[in-house]
Amino acid sequence: MSENFVHIPDDYVERVYAGWLGKVIGVRHGSNIEGWSSKAIADVYGEITGSGYLFDFKNFASDDDTNGPLFYIRALEDYTHTRELTAGQIGKTWLNYVPYEHGFYWWGGYGVATEHTAYLNLRAGIPAPRSGSIEQNGFMIAEQIGGQIFIDTWGLVVPSDYKLAAEYAQKAASVSHGGNGIYGGMFIAACISAAFVEKDIASVIKCGLETIPEDCEYTKMSKDVIAFYESNPEDWQKCLKYVQDYYGYDRYPGNCHIIPNSAVIVLSLLYGEGDFTRSINICNMCGWDTDCNVGNVGTIVGVFAGLEDIDMNWRRPVNDLLICSSVIGSMNIRDIPHDAYYIARLGYLIAGENPPDKWAAISSKRGKIYDFKLPGSTHAFRVRTSREQKTDYVLTHTREPVVSADGALKAGAALSSAGDEMFVYHKTYYRPDDFDDNRGGPSFSPILYPGQCITARVMVSRIHGKAPKINLYVKDDNSGLLHCSEQIDVTPDSWQELNFEIPALDGACLTEAGIKIMKCDSGNRDMLLCYIDEMTFSGDPDYTLNFAKERIEHWGGLQREVSQCTYLKGIWDIDNGTLVGSCADFGEAYTGNPDWADYTLIATLQPLVGDEHRLNFRVQGAIRSYAIGLAPGGKLVLYKNDNGYQKLVEIPYPWEHMKNYTLHVRVEGSVIEISDENGILMKYDDTDKPYLSGQIGFSMAGGSRCAFSDVRVGKV
Repeated sequence: MSENFVHIPDDYVERVYAGWLGKVIGVRHGSNIEGWSSKAIADVYGEITGSGYLFDFKNFASDDDTNGPLFYIRALEDYTHTRELTAGQIGKTWLNYVPYEHGFYWWGGYGVATEHTAYLNLRAGIPAPRSGSIEQNGFMIAEQIGGQIFIDTWGLVVPSDYKLAAEYAQKAASVSHGGNGIYGGMFIAACISAAFVEKDIASVIKCGLETIPEDCEYTKMSKDVIAFYESNPEDWQKCLKYVQDYYGYDRYPGNCHIIPNSAVIVLSLLYGEGDFTRSINICNMCGWDTDCNVGNVGTIVGVFAGLEDIDMNWRRPVNDLLICSSVIGSMNIRDIPHDAYYIARLGYLIAGENPPDKWAAISSKRGKIYDFKLPGSTHAFRVRTSREQKTDYVLTHTREPVVSADGALKAGAALSSAGDEMFVYHKTYYRPDDFDDNRGGPSFSPILYPGQCITARVMVSRIHGKAPKINLYVKDDNSGLLHCSEQIDVTPDSWQELNFEIPALDGACLTEAGIKIMKCDSGNRDMLLCYIDEMTFSGDPDYTLNFAKERIEHWGGLQREVSQCTYLKGIWDIDNGTLVGSCADFGEAYTGNPDWADYTLIATLQPLVGDEHRLNFRVQGAIRSYAIGLAPGGKLVLYKNDNGYQKLVEIPYPWEHMKNYTLHVRVEGSVIEISDENGILMKYDDTDKPYLSGQIGFSMAGGSRCAFSDVRVGKV
């Protein structure tokens, strides 16, 4: 810790939640006017006031401004949470979670888009921080806006210690940026950290400026905007005119330079005076890179003002949902409370403190716990009825009849007839029709699978007549069927524990999981109210992935994905009920959940062209996995991918093109066992930093083409 560290605040988790909510709200608020001038915004919308978005969305899709902060910070878990963390390790984190030239952020071309340039540098073996430096890429590329738009979480993990936050941010920003591109990241992270303890916005900005060079352009611009504000504290539009005249886009090279946009951020913080709604509205009206700028302002003021200052009109449309577009599909379906828990867990780890007992979910690294403890949280749950008719719905956080006294989800719907059903559920998989566009190129694997378990603590309010019946359920979207636990009678106004072990299924894609309540009396049109104190998804998978039941999902433009899968690189398609992949140099695709620990994997490989055909397991990303593969010279090779495939075991295994080879993988702890129909082929105990959990996957190398089928994941 540095000299600025104080004990983690008692309301730390709530403030992290507020800051991350502020980021998501800000990005959404500015998304569809990104790149507009302030004049164009004024001409269309006039003065933007009050709490409300300019656009409605079915669900807001992925955005680079939220992708980067959530995935780059995983370096703290994958490598070290200490200040010994290096830019090189954060660069490897990029390679692990970012798909190759699709999704995640803008792939505008090498030498055009800063992140694209840095990513290809990293891929070519140019390590960070050289990958983003001015020396490597020149001033124009190095000083674009990305150094600060992906940086928020580095401030959230270090509350009050703004100099340490800036230290982490310097390393993170240097992967892709240099000069003012790095200083902007340091400034924003320091402001977020300082916002946990400072009492006015001017002091927050002052802390941010203390962490960057006195003589840099970023500091000069900030001090000029502060001076203008102090002389003209009532007229933000006059200050905007000053920024446009002296720090406008016309004065800086590239598509989206950091200085003009940072001037807008400083302006909005000052004139917003710590009020969340006013701050993000001013920032949005300033134009330029609105989603980036409003997102940074939203994080700073969200932390500074807290949850109570974020109006529910901002929160309800978000419904705690966040969509991402990393290479790991099950990590792309997120809810904001869980993000807050993850960030806070890292914060407590850095501080060397234990989270309070109240936040047990922070320490959970396997499964999902939806506990509704954070004020106003919904964990992205939804409500619908069995009838396609307009009805009255209730979906809100409540502190009414709860077990833990911290909160519960209150859901309700008006039901008329006996047999009508209400579903309170979490979406566990998304398809293109769930979105208005393919913003950010999202793709998904489910977050829940056959064989796993659902538990819930539920209460249903008393209604007229006969008591309803209740059970847990999942929806298999491939068959359209619901799979349900045993239906039981509701004991009105009493908490009931529900449990459901999802059966093993062939070719299922689970898209919903939740509670189904059936009305049993037709005498009245009742508002059926259900309270959920907690729901969990846990356990090990047991299912068959049948590609004959999967589909190509078309997202618009050139984006097409194999359902339930994400891919790093290569061409992936479904042909005659098999997954077929081909590559020029290498190709990889993944499915499942990175939390899976011990399991068995069976799959059939049919090598079509080339000499390298692999089945991956314990996949933790693009540069962290194991693989068993058919290799040149009639070999079977066990590999470990640690930013490059290394051979662990090699045995003779004569194989031929166009023939099927069914391989069995068993992983338990650090022990890997490979077999086929003739018995055990190899057994290996990885004692050198083994991967102890991860997805499954499919890969080829060296210009190969391979078909994969009969994929089964089971329990050890």
